[in-house]
Amino acid sequence: MTREDAALDVAGDANRYVSRGAEKLISALDAFGFDPKERNALDVGASTGGFTQVLLERGAAHVCCVDVGSGQLHEDIRGDPRVRALEGADARSLSPELIAGPVTAIVADVSFISLAKALPAALKLAAPGCWLVALIKPQFEVGPDAVGKGGVVRDEAARSRAVEGVRAWLAAQPGWSVLGVIPSPIRGGDGNIETLIGAHYDA
Repeated sequence: MTREDAALDVAGDANRYVSRGAEKLISALDAFGFDPKERNALDVGASTGGFTQVLLERGAAHVCCVDVGSGQLHEDIRGDPRVRALEGADARSLSPELIAGPVTAIVADVSFISLAKALPAALKLAAPGCWLVALIKPQFEVGPDAVGKGGVVRDEAARSRAVEGVRAWLAAQPGWSVLGVIPSPIRGGDGNIETLIGAHYDA
């Protein structure tokens, strides 16, 4: 099966997921070879729980869902005994006291903030062998001058700068190695072309 065929299969199966974000994470997990099975995961910017749903379906032992908002997590996700919802929580203030056990997988889909500002606290919670998948949304990584009508970054060079900026920042974090980036199989809800980055942590 080609990558294009796989993307079509995922799209055709999208209706069973609580959000379109599930399709994006599936693509990244398969591309980077990340297996959530028995992982203690942290979902930064969980929202309705699309990323968390995929982690649970693929056997995650536990998922801590962090979101600055409240009441967004889908009831089916919230009701899973493996899920802990940290609502009204700022990802920048995460600490070991808030998270149960060592974190061995991190996924992130945040809005209105750069990943370089949203992720530092989460990265510090990583146990050796932890992996990361983060969605790069260019409109929150570039300056306002590069964001066009409707919040869409149409300039390819600006999108590339956004991706390279996140890649460079992540690669500079102690113990973290960037494995690569892939295009999201679908655009953001506002039409932005998004990218997924994968990384691995070895203390």
